[in-house]
Amino acid sequence: MKEIINTDKAPQAIGTYSQAVKVGSTVYLSGQIPLVPETMEMVEGTFEDNVRRVFENLTAVCEAAGGSLQDIAKLNIFLTDLGNFAKVNAIMAEYFEQPYPARAAVEVAGLPKDAEVEMDGVLELP
Repeated sequence: MKEIINTDKAPQAIGTYSQAVKVGSTVYLSGQIPLVPETMEMVEGTFEDNVRRVFENLTAVCEAAGGSLQDIAKLNIFLTDLGNFAKVNAIMAEYFEQPYPARAAVEVAGLPKDAEVEMDGVLELP
């Protein structure tokens, strides 16, 4: 049985998807880009500000599902410039503690709203 996860502390879905879907104790997190939930506009600032906004959005959805970022088992990172991966990695260390989730980082040609970074993942609730 699927449970739809929704919170106003993360950007609302801008398409035909849910912020997350819970099946049993597993939560499938939809991709988050650096949208500010209150305005639905892209965050202003540096690439690092964008990455932090994405992690804040993911945090909000994880918490709405009853978990936290630490419960993410698999994190997927999509970048329009893989040269920014070291920056993402450094910021990720601010949000995660060991043991870290499994992770993939992929360079893509484009992302919604011309974002430079998007992340999704799979969360396993305790």
